[in-house]
Amino acid sequence: MNWLQCLLPGSKMSSRTLQAAKVYRDLLRSIRKNIGKEGYKSHFSEFVAQEFRNSSNRSTDQSCIQQKMKLARDYTCLLNSVHHHKDLLISYNIAVDRTNEMKKVLGKSAASVGLQLPEVYQA
Repeated sequence: MNWLQCLLPGSKMSSRTLQAAKVYRDLLRSIRKNIGKEGYKSHFSEFVAQEFRNSSNRSTDQSCIQQKMKLARDYTCLLNSVHHHKDLLISYNIAVDRTNEMKKVLGKSAASVGLQLPEVYQA
């Protein structure tokens, strides 16, 4: 039996179990995207995984589980919003030299359609 089935008991994968899995995946995805996946930053992901495992072993109280799920969703939203806010601040600041940022955007745009940047834009 995996940790999700322990978190929300039942023989089949219930909708609550699937919801918990989605919240868990979204939170880990947000951590990898906004904090990073380098080795020295892995303690964020490890903490989240440990908390999900611990709560699956400890609590069967539905209100406690719902509260922890809400906390995980809120933290995911916070991480995504702070990252988006930082990007907006950088894009609105016209005093900053944004040539490297623009090269990165152009590179992503070109790569998305299968092209490469001309040598003028290569670093």
